[in-house]
Amino acid sequence: MIQRRSFLKQSTLGLTLSSFMSSSLINTNTFAQSANWPTKPINYLVPFPAGGSTDILARLLAQRLGPALGTTIVIDNKGGAGGSVGSEIASRAPADGYTILGGTVSSHAINVSLYPKIGYDPLKSFSPVLLFGTNPVMLVVAANSPYKTLKDLIEAAQRSPNKLSGASAGNGTSQHLALELLGFKSHSQFTHIPYKGSSPAIQDVMSGQVDFMLDTSLVAGPHIQSGKLRALGVSSLKRLENFSDIPTIAESSLAGLQGFEVLSWQALFVPIGTPQPIIQRLHTESMKILQTPEISERLKALGILSSNMTPEQVKVFQKAEIDKWAEVIKAANIRLE
Repeated sequence: MIQRRSFLKQSTLGLTLSSFMSSSLINTNTFAQSANWPTKPINYLVPFPAGGSTDILARLLAQRLGPALGTTIVIDNKGGAGGSVGSEIASRAPADGYTILGGTVSSHAINVSLYPKIGYDPLKSFSPVLLFGTNPVMLVVAANSPYKTLKDLIEAAQRSPNKLSGASAGNGTSQHLALELLGFKSHSQFTHIPYKGSSPAIQDVMSGQVDFMLDTSLVAGPHIQSGKLRALGVSSLKRLENFSDIPTIAESSLAGLQGFEVLSWQALFVPIGTPQPIIQRLHTESMKILQTPEISERLKALGILSSNMTPEQVKVFQKAEIDKWAEVIKAANIRLE
């Protein structure tokens, strides 16, 4: 009996030591891989078509982040289902630092409450790297539209339910939710026309094929400035500094729209399990770029309110957004076909 206990102690000690050495080896290998990273091009997956807000920011960052990391960053557009298709692809990628994802309020806060199954968990499948910032949406119509004010548009919709059409970048996107919330709050009914991205949607608004759209100043701003679009309102509680002549939707005298606020946001994510040193380096190098006077002014001009959140703070912010939009979707009884 004494000899058996001694043997068991030795065996247990051997297993413990073996487990410790194995764990140490894994940690050492992970540290070594992180220290040498990157040694090949990085894939920047954008879950929307080219030309939209997420794509614009991806190209703005990647152009400077690649040289800062000593590698090339390849933009890969995988649009569909309000960002869900590309996000699911990214969630299945190896967690080695060679796949980064442009996430949005749609793909990482809204879709989980709209779709019965999106193929990934917005919190458990990814680790946040940074929050680019928040961006309200603008309600825009074609320059030659008969609707001169928000009141014109809402009253027309109330007179003829579902006659007015509103475009969005796709089902479940922040543009779609903003449209649904606008209709719910103002007791109006619109016909929603989903597109595969902002770019083709806003082209049809400019041509008059669709009556209006709610999209970020990142996308709509240049067309407003060129005179191709007319902005009737912005979804922030305060007017945008660079578009101060555009009234907020909340300040309108229309019943139900007091306090109306919709904020889009853009963030950078990596697959869960990506080594922390890689996440921290991505965060540090990206923030250096975003805080340069040139890029900071560019973001400001695009109507983006920049953020300096840490990855941990982004996680808390994202959880709050998921809860917020789940409540909005339930209250407005929004359902996707």
